[in-house]
Amino acid sequence: MANFDLPALAERRQELRARYLSAASGQPGGRPGSSARGLHHTALICSDVERTVLFYQGVLEFPLTELVENRDYPGSSHFFFDIGNKNLLAFFDLPGLELGPYAEVLGGLHHIAISVEPSRWQRLVANLKAAGIEHEVHSGVSVYFRDPDGARLELIADPLGEMYGNQVL
Repeated sequence: MANFDLPALAERRQELRARYLSAASGQPGGRPGSSARGLHHTALICSDVERTVLFYQGVLEFPLTELVENRDYPGSSHFFFDIGNKNLLAFFDLPGLELGPYAEVLGGLHHIAISVEPSRWQRLVANLKAAGIEHEVHSGVSVYFRDPDGARLELIADPLGEMYGNQVL
């Protein structure tokens, strides 16, 4: 990691918090409600539909809800997994495009964090271990790992709107 002026970065973060972070909803001058209803789906690209289904449905226990042809790219599949709360994780395969391996780029995906019940979190960590998938547990509630195409995922046992005991919503 390059040398950074960490105190200056922390000061800038505080300036941004003071300028843009709204107070909680329901408070005088509080944060307005969002214009959005929620995340309908996040769409990723995969190299192999069946391998992706086996991983997400088999290991992570996210049920496959639909598998159709991609309307924008003939021959391509568009498929969806239920990740709870009427939210979906979607995938496309894009045969013939010769896409390179996963890479973190500006504007790209860093990771997807999915909330799961604590008892299910324990079972899913065991599933990762049983499947031989490298993973790293942090703070006793987060597990980080990569999917078959290298996308970074986090399963977090904290409730939605909470992160490591802090309310973020």
